[in-house]
Amino acid sequence: MIAAIKRAGANTRGLLAYLYGPGRQDEHLDPHIVAGFAMLGMPDPGRDENATLTELARYLDEPVSLRNSEFGKPVTDHVWHCPVRAAPEDRYLSDTEWGEIAQRIVQSAGIAPAGDDLACRWIAVRHADDHIHILATTVREDGRRPKLHDSGLRVGDACREIEKDYGLRRLKKGDRTGARRPTQAEMHKAERLGWDQPSPEWLQDRIRAAIPHVTSAEEFIAYLEAGGVVVQVRRGPSGDLLGYTAGRPGDLNEAGEQIYHPGSKISPDLSLPKIKARLESSRPEEHPTARRNHPTTPWHQATDALDTLHTDQADDTHAQAHITALGELLEATAQKAPAHLRAELQAASKAFARAQRSQVRAEDGAVHALRSAARDIVHTATGPDGSALAALVAALVWATIVAGRWHEAKHHAHQAEAARQAVQHLQTAADHALAPTLAELTARPPRDQARRVLAGDIRAAVPDHAERILADPAWPALATVLADAEARGHQPHQLLKEAAVQRELTTARQPARVLITRIQHTSRNPAPNRRAEAARLQTTMAGSIPAHQTGDGRLPSVPPSPTEQQHRQRR
Repeated sequence: MIAAIKRAGANTRGLLAYLYGPGRQDEHLDPHIVAGFAMLGMPDPGRDENATLTELARYLDEPVSLRNSEFGKPVTDHVWHCPVRAAPEDRYLSDTEWGEIAQRIVQSAGIAPAGDDLACRWIAVRHADDHIHILATTVREDGRRPKLHDSGLRVGDACREIEKDYGLRRLKKGDRTGARRPTQAEMHKAERLGWDQPSPEWLQDRIRAAIPHVTSAEEFIAYLEAGGVVVQVRRGPSGDLLGYTAGRPGDLNEAGEQIYHPGSKISPDLSLPKIKARLESSRPEEHPTARRNHPTTPWHQATDALDTLHTDQADDTHAQAHITALGELLEATAQKAPAHLRAELQAASKAFARAQRSQVRAEDGAVHALRSAARDIVHTATGPDGSALAALVAALVWATIVAGRWHEAKHHAHQAEAARQAVQHLQTAADHALAPTLAELTARPPRDQARRVLAGDIRAAVPDHAERILADPAWPALATVLADAEARGHQPHQLLKEAAVQRELTTARQPARVLITRIQHTSRNPAPNRRAEAARLQTTMAGSIPAHQTGDGRLPSVPPSPTEQQHRQRR
């Protein structure tokens, strides 16, 4: 059950005309009062043909009119409006039940506390099977204004209790970190103008898309403007940026003026102070494109950086910061991924936006690696190869699962659900990303003898999951990956053990696929050859030593290290 308190109004008669009218699409049927502050003697135009809307409005407005006549400054924001809607799958509720529900909601809001004979006047009008509208005038019988601070939270709590008591669909408790829902007027306007999204949603998508690209608040504003967002900024006397509002081109009010939305109203985490804190905590020492000699790609760096999410969960402020940065990395990956993966990754990023914010304060300084990876990805000129992309998307799946578990442990119901939705999209993307790699690996399996040896490595390294791995259709491809890694000097047994530690396999749908992406990532470079390294060092040292040669013309041998001496003594 959802109760959505609307912005305070000033026209009681006008709201009644809507509630008792036919509706915008003739959807209002049999409007009538199901509950009110005093049912006896109250006119109901839906049941009494002699009662009028004007008469009912005057009846509700009497305390307001009396107060305005006694005080110099009139009350102009006195109309409290709260639609209350049941879920589509909920059972039919009678007028009596809706009346009881309305009574509980006005009590919890502070409109009409239980046992208060001098409370505000209110009515609940029903004009459809699945919802009612509660209208109240917020001047009490004694002339005072009601205390409505945090009424939305109290009404939300009351709805959760009502759902339990009436056997209705149970929704999750809010925590004041959700983005504002578009109003009906905004949704109708988008439909009228042929827009896919209402303006607040359109703006939220573009603001989130901008964050991985910039390193300062000034760059952020410039990037939005370059992307077609209309921006107004507020500056202090020194010229420092203090705030911003954003608008969608063509979104005008009745006077033909641009409509602007503050960042904090678009979403709680998109205010300028919060965006500045995220950007300043991860500002790079150099521009990402300047890292030309880095030995690995941004896609591999991002996969490595995701491991920090799993290892830094003990501190809640660090965990929340990692989850916020994970959302930015998801957004960056979606922007630069190949076209066939982009839709699922964008859907995952959009779903995960709700999981990025909670009441836990984020320690943004703890996530430099993740944010640097996101920034490097959006600035890279080349896309990833198939195995690098598959490894990153698989790592995103696991990181999102870990984020959801943290939210569940903290009882963040909305955030945990958002993470679960994101995982579903990511798993689909991971399957698509790995498909070409699987086909290539399966086409060149190792010989039967090598495969039997590798199966033995599986049973020795991950005995609890060995049978599931060997029964996985992707096992032949995993065998090829292990054989390739062994050819580069790695130990398959060790790679398997490390992969199982980094990503638990119990919840993996296809454990062989999980191991393929992880092992391809960790074994992509040849393993260091100790003998070759020792020979290289000896040659380097010889070249730097003056030509003190032995009698037979040879260079003196380099003495063994203490560790090597110990090994020799043991042998």
